Amino acid sequence: MSDIKLFRYANNSASELAGKSAAIERTLQRLIESQMETFLGVRFLATEYSTGAKHRGRIDSLGLDENGCPVIIEYKRHSNENVINQGLFYLDWLLDHKADFRLLVMDTLGKDEADRIEWNGTRLLCIAADFTRYDEHAVAQINRNIELIRYKLFGEDLLLLELVNGASAASTQSVAEVDEPVSEKPAKTPAASTLAMKTHADQMATASPELLALFEQTRSFILAQGDDIIEKPLKLYVAFRRLKNFACMSLISRQDPHVFLMLKLDPAIVELENGFTRDVTNIGHWGTGDLEVVLRKPGDFEKAKALIERAYQEN
Repeated sequence: MSDIKLFRYANNSASELAGKSAAIERTLQRLIESQMETFLGVRFLATEYSTGAKHRGRIDSLGLDENGCPVIIEYKRHSNENVINQGLFYLDWLLDHKADFRLLVMDTLGKDEADRIEWNGTRLLCIAADFTRYDEHAVAQINRNIELIRYKLFGEDLLLLELVNGASAASTQSVAEVDEPVSEKPAKTPAASTLAMKTHADQMATASPELLALFEQTRSFILAQGDDIIEKPLKLYVAFRRLKNFACMSLISRQDPHVFLMLKLDPAIVELENGFTRDVTNIGHWGTGDLEVVLRKPGDFEKAKALIERAYQEN
């Protein structure tokens, strides 16, 4: 159960702002959908999406996240409504109707985005005023990408979103999986051709022990920033997020072996160092974030620590 309090402090006095839930569920849904990318890092696709005459359901919101993963969002005003079971029903439906979702993405965001869908990262976001300890326990036992997000409204213009759980399944599979061609296009633009023919798993399999040790050292440091971090291995990189990505990481195992990070930091306020950090705002690259950090040796990792901490704190 949450007991978050918000105070307004001014002129040497403080007053508590009363938190509340939405008067009706639809109000919360419209608010989230209107600014979905800002709140959750998810591009809006559809509202009240029908699952057809056979399943007779309506998915509250559908979207595509910054890693190209399908996202189902279900809302409930209170904690006593079974939003998790309802969301699981829609999650299974979606993974059994990939063609319908792909067509929706193509119509809304274009063919390139539809070709880059990361099905193994398909997510269910349950947004409610609160969750019980039984909800958290149930999600921990289910090997699915389910995130519980607690919300609270303060006054007329403040919305609090709190990630309740930090677990993520290794992959999401449909019972009736349909084989589909795998796209090797990058997550942002096709200019980053260095990794065009190799997935993240390929790079890991051919990396030297020294490079793997540097990768694991960096990964461990990222995860140590907080217990609210969700780590998600994807086809081309590993994403680290809270509500939204703050870092992405992979490696190049041949020619110029190195670990590379993409951090969500404004390169304009970072002192760039040739061969170590680079502004890739207008350059095609894997992952999300505009600051590229290249790690070739343990000393580079030591320099990168402060940037990783900043990316976590500022996102």
